[in-house]
Amino acid sequence: MDTIIKIKDLVKIFSDTVQEIRAVDHVTLDISAGEFTAIVGPSGSGKTTLLNLIGGLDAPTSGNIYVEEKDISLLKEREMTAFRLHHIGFVFQAYNLIPVLTAKENVSFVMELQGRKKNEIDKRATELLEAVGLGDRMDSRPAKLSGGQQQRVAVARALASMPKFVLADEPTANLDSKSAENLLDIMEKLNQQEGVTFVFSTHDPRIVAKARRIIKLEDGKVVGDESKSIY
Repeated sequence: MDTIIKIKDLVKIFSDTVQEIRAVDHVTLDISAGEFTAIVGPSGSGKTTLLNLIGGLDAPTSGNIYVEEKDISLLKEREMTAFRLHHIGFVFQAYNLIPVLTAKENVSFVMELQGRKKNEIDKRATELLEAVGLGDRMDSRPAKLSGGQQQRVAVARALASMPKFVLADEPTANLDSKSAENLLDIMEKLNQQEGVTFVFSTHDPRIVAKARRIIKLEDGKVVGDESKSIY
């Protein structure tokens, strides 16, 4: 499979007047298109920081991050914002939906920012919400949706831009068991049937069980990298 993300000797240091924290410590990784990968480790191991670096939400102290051979660590803030819009999908623990917009409007919003045509936006938003089982809740605002339903809207929104990959930071953390299982089934189906690449930061053993590759972090370092057969 083609390498979609290449990380070379990545370091992220957070400093204050008292101490220096090396949140990511010389990490080198390749992630291929179509992976369903979980980044795991104890609290403070650097999981979320690594995900934020891959997504361009934070800048590395040193090292490089390539997305399809483009070094995003060299991009200026405005360039990175544009790159994220067209290439990276995000699913956050806190959903991050716009409360005044309906489910369909939330999914449509990212495509409007991309400047797509209205009929294309309408068609794709409808298809995505149907794919995550919310075809009958398109006109509902977030406050009228359960946590699991809001997170499914977030998954549909993450896919709306036709990204190269989706980064999911603790996506099941605020969900009950049934909602978490439903969400994971949907993401696994999208991965297997549509080839969508997912990279998770997680403590959730249910995600770890479904992941086909598990990258273990401790103190910002990769201490394990295991791939499981899909057969």
